[in-house]
Amino acid sequence: MSSPLSRLMRMLMLALVLGLASARPAAAADEGPSILRDAETEALFRDIAAPLVDAANLDNKSVRVVLIRDDEINAFVAGSQNVYVNSGLMTSADNVNQLQAVIAHELGHVAGGHAIRMGEGAKEATGISLATMVLGAIAIAAGAPEAGMGIFAMGQRAALGQFLAFTRAQETSADLAGVKYLSAAGISGKGSLEFFKKLQNQEYRLAIYSTDSYERTHPLSGERISILENLYKKDPAWNRPSDPQLEARFQRVKAKLFGFVNSRQAIIKYPESDQTVPAHYARAYAYHLGAYPDKALSEAEALLKTNPHDPYFLELKGQILLESGRPAEAVTPLREATERSGRAPLIASMLGHALISTEDRKNYAEAKTILKTAVSVDNENPFAWYQLGVIYDQEGDTPRAALATAERNNLEGKPKLALASAEMAMRGIPAGSPDYLRAQDIAMVSRTELKKDKKGNRDRE
Repeated sequence: MSSPLSRLMRMLMLALVLGLASARPAAAADEGPSILRDAETEALFRDIAAPLVDAANLDNKSVRVVLIRDDEINAFVAGSQNVYVNSGLMTSADNVNQLQAVIAHELGHVAGGHAIRMGEGAKEATGISLATMVLGAIAIAAGAPEAGMGIFAMGQRAALGQFLAFTRAQETSADLAGVKYLSAAGISGKGSLEFFKKLQNQEYRLAIYSTDSYERTHPLSGERISILENLYKKDPAWNRPSDPQLEARFQRVKAKLFGFVNSRQAIIKYPESDQTVPAHYARAYAYHLGAYPDKALSEAEALLKTNPHDPYFLELKGQILLESGRPAEAVTPLREATERSGRAPLIASMLGHALISTEDRKNYAEAKTILKTAVSVDNENPFAWYQLGVIYDQEGDTPRAALATAERNNLEGKPKLALASAEMAMRGIPAGSPDYLRAQDIAMVSRTELKKDKKGNRDRE
């Protein structure tokens, strides 16, 4: 049976761990918000991030900007070269310059390896906590329990303070790196200051009246503005306007996202008296999600009148038709959207879905070709793998249907189902073939994940 002292020490260590965990971005948790994928949005992210990635001496092929569904105004990195942008940040940003400033800051974290180095800060904090625990235990053993408890409490606070200081230093470093990257890319820092002022207003609304940032993971926005303002104003790019084409694309993406994540508010924010492209976009998604297909289709047609061959307007029309139960009519706009977008995998996958949904077997060969190409370019689309599995099943190719199912379950984080499907595929696919080796890889990864889960459950018990 544990002694009261050992139980107390374990409780204090748990408190320290929980304190450190609360300092991490919420979206970095294992069960974070869902990823939102859209061909037009991802193309915009690639184009606005590319000069900043180059400025940071990173590889554009390795860095991705990923949109996640979360109303919080936030962006973060989490142990990889991916930059995660919350939908709340996208819909709150006023212009593309503000979004570029956020991406520049997050690339500072990537280039600095801050997510990886987070363990260093935790290690230093844990060292302080352990040292004070020893001193506190000595004081208790010497007959001074109140003094010992006081030492424990001071150690806890000092450890947390050390960790918070570490994260604030990382934020300052990322701020300065962001200045450097924006300057190298010839992009104004006005958006950075504008966005920090937004955050400052949010701090006021949340009644954060601290005069300094001692107990915070980030410096206060006012502190950051005072440091960055002089640096940005001295830069030659300070008065340089944003690329008007990028700005127009940003406003489109922002509007369609707003219509998707907040359809009721979208109708208010973008009333029918507003006949701009972003407004049509927002209302089209809002009406579509609200089950008003005729109104949604009318908005899509209004967009196509402005540009009949825009791939994303065509994609929208095809999506509305497909998801309204009219797949045969969806094929033509989706086929053109696929071609005009350079065979963007997400759009191609929707075309494959439409072809299958016609239930016309003459369309299956085209669907199979399109879907196989799509997953070869973008292997992170579970729905495309599902559709490809449907085709294989219709053809009677059970082993490859099982492999497609294994791919889908692997992407969806279901190792038990992925393992079962991969093993089924391996029983019917010739050994040593590329498909067999892929099934073998999925089986191996799934077994490893299941072992980790099992070990984690034992540790929790």
